[in-house]
Amino acid sequence: MNLYREVLDNIPTAAIVVDKNMKVRYTNRAFRECFHARAARGTLKAATGCTSEDVCGKGVRCAYCPMRSLFSDAMRNDGRAFRKLIVRGDGENVSFRIRVTPLGKYYLGIVDDAYATEIAREMYSAQDIQQRLLPPARGSAGTPYSFMYIPCREIGGDLPDVYEAGGETMSVLADVSGKGISAGMLSAFVKAGWDRNETSPAKAIRGLNAKFQELHLDERSYGTAVAVRIDRTRQETVYSAAGHYAPMRVKSALGIDEIVMNSPPISNWIPDFSYSDRAIGFGAGDILVLMTDGVTESRNAAGEMFGVERVEEVLRRSENAERFIERLKAVLKEFCGTFDDDLTAIAFDL
Repeated sequence: MNLYREVLDNIPTAAIVVDKNMKVRYTNRAFRECFHARAARGTLKAATGCTSEDVCGKGVRCAYCPMRSLFSDAMRNDGRAFRKLIVRGDGENVSFRIRVTPLGKYYLGIVDDAYATEIAREMYSAQDIQQRLLPPARGSAGTPYSFMYIPCREIGGDLPDVYEAGGETMSVLADVSGKGISAGMLSAFVKAGWDRNETSPAKAIRGLNAKFQELHLDERSYGTAVAVRIDRTRQETVYSAAGHYAPMRVKSALGIDEIVMNSPPISNWIPDFSYSDRAIGFGAGDILVLMTDGVTESRNAAGEMFGVERVEEVLRRSENAERFIERLKAVLKEFCGTFDDDLTAIAFDL
């Protein structure tokens, strides 16, 4: 019997056994994890994580309990029943397809997609955590800014950040290799490894690169980054980049300038590369744009790339950072429809 229990506890399919008195006689580990059960057996309330304060089977809500209703149907239908259940949890609704079959004097409920549902729940949690790593969508204190972040999957590999250090506005925009969960983990590493107290963009990148070496990843794992410090007293932007393709645009009264810095990405390729700071001046009304290559390299159904020229055209028609981000989102959606890479851009009103 213990062997059977051990086997059932280690399969990804969720299972519950209920008797004719609606008492839960057994749940396996997959079921308990899916339904956040407080007990492996006993009442349906305990086994399904119900939060009602009423006695199980006696409360007003019990008449609407989807699990109780399912097993009631089975008891009236030769022990068989099938339906899709939607269980309301903490801030999320989770759906399950569950079928019941007779098991002697008991009823066996099998959740067909418990494993997939659990993965989806974990992805939901990871997505929520990543969203919390993002700065506010707009900022008015310090240097006003606006940004867009559009991951092509549930979890993205781009990381935009804007913050204050030494009384000045700082920003970093990173883009790590890969997509999905692995990229999300690397972007979380960038967030944790970035020194927010360092006011030199180059030194902050060098510090992140040094920490990256400690991961001992292969050459397929790397990250690009561009970092800036906006010095309002001197009216200049100090910047540094690590392998970021054409990361910066500045719109001024003279037109739009592309700022490029040739340097390797954060990786094991050139571990001791010495990144450096550069500075450019700005005037009132100028707009600074940082972006990842997902923006310019997005393709439409015909395979045509969005390109730098379309970005500059949107910037040319935008009077401030917020309008630029709004228009860029709209134009990208119209041009591409769907995206094969993460799309991120930050714009500052200088």
